[in-house]
Amino acid sequence: MHPPERLGFPRRRRLSRSSDFERLRDEGRREVCGTLILNWLPAAQLRLGIVTSRKVGPAIVRSRARRLLREVFRQHQHEVVGTVSMVLVARRSIAGSHLETVRRDYLRALSRARLIKPGPSAPAVPAPAVP
Repeated sequence: MHPPERLGFPRRRRLSRSSDFERLRDEGRREVCGTLILNWLPAAQLRLGIVTSRKVGPAIVRSRARRLLREVFRQHQHEVVGTVSMVLVARRSIAGSHLETVRRDYLRALSRARLIKPGPSAPAVPAPAVP
């Protein structure tokens, strides 16, 4: 039996420099899905940054949005294919959303970006139509 995978979110996995956020915004790929926007680029290790602007709402709403985004990343970090740096941007619609809604949007964005391992938690992606 294999030991369970650790689901921590240590500091070394966090993006903190503004230059990293700018590079991901300018050079990275982007996927918009419901309550969030996913920006990503290939990198040496899996890292995450979170952006919640004042457009999302007052401080208490922005803090909750950050907690929700961190939690869905933490729970599904071992399902991400390869190593990427990603930035999750909270959209206004995240205000009042539940964890399951944010999880669904996060997994859908990863699936569209082809950054998730196929498995039970990954939403089905329809196959392209063949003429």
